[in-house]
Amino acid sequence: MANQKQIDYHRIEKAIHFIREHFKAQPSLDEIAQAVHVSPFHFQKMFSEWAGVSPKKFMQYISLDYARALLKNNMTLMDAAYETGLSRPSRLHDLFVSIEGMTPGEFKNGGADLKINYCFAASPFGKIIVASTHKGVCHMHFEEDEQKALHDLQARFPAALFHQIADQFQQDALFIFQQDWRQLDQIKLHLAGTPFQLKVWESLLKIPMGTVSTYGKIAQDIGNAKASRAVGSAIGSNPVAFLIPCHRVIQSSGKVGGYMWGPNKKTAIIGWEAARTDGHND
Repeated sequence: MANQKQIDYHRIEKAIHFIREHFKAQPSLDEIAQAVHVSPFHFQKMFSEWAGVSPKKFMQYISLDYARALLKNNMTLMDAAYETGLSRPSRLHDLFVSIEGMTPGEFKNGGADLKINYCFAASPFGKIIVASTHKGVCHMHFEEDEQKALHDLQARFPAALFHQIADQFQQDALFIFQQDWRQLDQIKLHLAGTPFQLKVWESLLKIPMGTVSTYGKIAQDIGNAKASRAVGSAIGSNPVAFLIPCHRVIQSSGKVGGYMWGPNKKTAIIGWEAARTDGHND
């Protein structure tokens, strides 16, 4: 059974949609609460418990002005955080993620040589499916419908052998949502992708939690400044939600842009991460 925070998240996602649609009018607490059919008191309490900050503060984190300010200094922040390693706890989860590409033999004929374990779990952003091979996590998607989640996984590896069982790779990956990464083992990913896609996904791991980058900056980071469109395609093909932080890539204008799991979820994750790295929560 889903815990209360997960139940609250569905209301919060509706609230984020309302905020995104009416942001220019700076909706009041009463207006947002009315949109999700709860009392202002309950909404304030529910939202603050989930996000760690008030709805008003959260609106600041997802505003265009805030995003533009992050982008203005992003390359310095990215380089500094990446070079200093474990200098701050908010970076630990990125530095503990490693990617290994599947060989052509491992992915041939729809994954005929692969045995894949999978399980369903709760996350701060709704239900999630996570799957793993003998080398690491190969698939992680947000999806409320378990039957659809399994179907989508099987469509990626139609000839693989599947077992619904939780293993250590999955548990390490799901521990990412616990916010205390001091005892976290390295999260290992085993991904099917072209060399270019793997290069882009590895670059995403350099974006510090609580900051954002753009498609153009990622293209520059991988040494191909003219490849923004190809970078966007590779980011859109990311098979692992949250662990590879494609949600931290936005448009150069500061707008959130597209996301495989929807702009509301992307906005929620960006704001949730910002609240945990700001240090000035209210």
